[in-house]
Amino acid sequence: MKRIFIKLFMLATLMLFYALKVEAQEFKDLDSSPHDIVYFRTNKISPPTIKVLYGRPKKDGREIFGNVIPYGKIWRVGANEATEVVFYHDVIFGDQEVKAGTYVLYAIPDKNEWTLILSSNTDVWGTYEYETKYDVARTKAKVSKAEFLEAFSIGFKDKGKHVNMVLAWDTTRITTPIKIIL
Repeated sequence: MKRIFIKLFMLATLMLFYALKVEAQEFKDLDSSPHDIVYFRTNKISPPTIKVLYGRPKKDGREIFGNVIPYGKIWRVGANEATEVVFYHDVIFGDQEVKAGTYVLYAIPDKNEWTLILSSNTDVWGTYEYETKYDVARTKAKVSKAEFLEAFSIGFKDKGKHVNMVLAWDTTRITTPIKIIL
């Protein structure tokens, strides 16, 4: 009887440890470049017209453009996962018509002008899988200067069917027009 009790006790103890291990979760620390989402709506009550999911790296005292982000090389526009842009309607991106859908936004930064690229190759990390054969649209965007921003940000300005998507970091601003085709 004593042996059965000991075996049952050991079995119960093992089951308890297993249950505790199964219940314990391991969570990663907060990412130093968290992801964010920005929406554009044609008015306050309408469903989204554009959605952008992007990583938000910080300047942290570094020289960004021309150093951390080299000029003349492809950049994922943000950090970690490549930035995804969802158009819920057909649009004119810069000067090129783009069908409703999900795209990755890349850029080739330069001092005075950037090339912005929409790619149909989605769910990618960084620029490792970038290939020009997936380019859907390319447009040029001028560089301007504005107030300092510590974290990379994407936003929209203007309202209605015409909107400007603004990429902002440090004192650099890149603006590209988007016309919603309804």
